[in-house]
Amino acid sequence: MLQFLGEYNCKLDDKGRLRMPAPLLKQMEGMVEAGFVLNRGFEKCMVLYPKSAWAAITEEIQKLNLYVKQNRDFVRYFFRGATELEIDSSQRINLPKNLSEYAEVDKEVILFAYFDRIEIWAKEQYDSLMDDEPHDFATLAEEVMGKIQSGHGKSDLP
Repeated sequence: MLQFLGEYNCKLDDKGRLRMPAPLLKQMEGMVEAGFVLNRGFEKCMVLYPKSAWAAITEEIQKLNLYVKQNRDFVRYFFRGATELEIDSSQRINLPKNLSEYAEVDKEVILFAYFDRIEIWAKEQYDSLMDDEPHDFATLAEEVMGKIQSGHGKSDLP
């Protein structure tokens, strides 16, 4: 199971290329050769997936009944802008202009790595999102995680 981790401040060069941070590249060992897919995020960001993670997501989406209009709408929007990328010999990825415009990325970006993906945010967008911290994180954690039986505490499941 892929488990990226970290938050990284980065800058794009004049050609819109992003140099991947060394600690993140270390976590990507064995994946760089296979390549990546960059896509729109659900919020105003881009999401970078290793090809293996992208394959698992697309396999799940292929189970949708495409005779249902809502499913077709979701599939079209989800795949809109998806682009295969490679990390070049200088450890950079070239961010496509259409996805950069969608995420309002200019010069400074934040890479937020978790699970099997890396979100790429315009620094201002990310800071704004993180400034909108939940009033009571403990209550949010209980609502979101309280029903999961994980062995890390008592759940409310019978």
